[in-house]
Amino acid sequence: MISQSRNDVLRSGRRAFVASVVGLVAAPLAATAQSARKVYRIGVLSGASQQWLVPMLDAFRQGLLDLGYAQAQIVVQVRYSGGRDEALPRLAAELVSLRVDVIVIASSTPAALAARHATTEIPIVMVGVGAAEAVVRSVARPGGNITGSTILGAEVSPKRLELVKELRPGATQVALLWNPENPANVYLERALKGAAQNLNLKLILARVRDVTEFDSAFDALAKQRVAALIVTGDPVHQAHIGRVIDFAARYRLPAISNIKDNVLAGGLMSYGADHREVYRRAAIYVDKVLKGANPGDLPIEQPTKFEFVINLKTAKALGLTIPQSLLARADQVIQ
Repeated sequence: MISQSRNDVLRSGRRAFVASVVGLVAAPLAATAQSARKVYRIGVLSGASQQWLVPMLDAFRQGLLDLGYAQAQIVVQVRYSGGRDEALPRLAAELVSLRVDVIVIASSTPAALAARHATTEIPIVMVGVGAAEAVVRSVARPGGNITGSTILGAEVSPKRLELVKELRPGATQVALLWNPENPANVYLERALKGAAQNLNLKLILARVRDVTEFDSAFDALAKQRVAALIVTGDPVHQAHIGRVIDFAARYRLPAISNIKDNVLAGGLMSYGADHREVYRRAAIYVDKVLKGANPGDLPIEQPTKFEFVINLKTAKALGLTIPQSLLARADQVIQ
């Protein structure tokens, strides 16, 4: 009995020893597996305001999570100019100095140009820029270290003009709030000028290159008998979109833009790409680049989903009756 008890003790001791060794081996293996999940540093450069950028980046992060990335794997360094394009070269240089793995350009052609100038080595993924052709060699084969997506700003702009003409069939003049220093706005102005002629409309240009030019542009527009105002997605204008919406309300001027959020904020109409969807899909390109794909070989993606949004509350305040033909085509009507 005594001998059997001793054997039991010895067997129990051996089991305990083996278990302790397995535990010691398993612990570093688990730690190694945990550390094997690389942390990616993603730089974001935008000319927009922080307020506009936050929900878009939320959609981008969700896109990465949907692809299997963990929250702890994603470190995002954001630099935004808040509508001050002159700050973009410095901000781009900051991201390069941080040695990020990829630079994401958030809805700003000037930001894309600043990043292109700042680095030819770090991959650049543009998201929803208005004029990709101003940045890359070819939409089909961008070349270099740049790829991404466009919102087809200039290509879709004639559609907004048609919607304005349907809203105000007797219109003879419409105004464009634009920034001639933004290449995307230059392309857009050319497209609108041709479309305006086809609709027997005169296009009035209201130049706003920075915050100091809003008052003079608004004063000039107030003296013109324009039937509507077309607002671009230029970061300078979007950073101060509240001022634009207030001006349109004061002069009972229907305004249309390419950004749904402007209508949610009190604007009348918008027609354009679904920006949150564009940002969510940007994660696919970032994932490809992080896994070693050559950005220059990835064609610039174009949106396939567009939204038409109308704010009936704003229409009532402006004294407008929205035609049933427009209401029927709207993807969203805000009461």
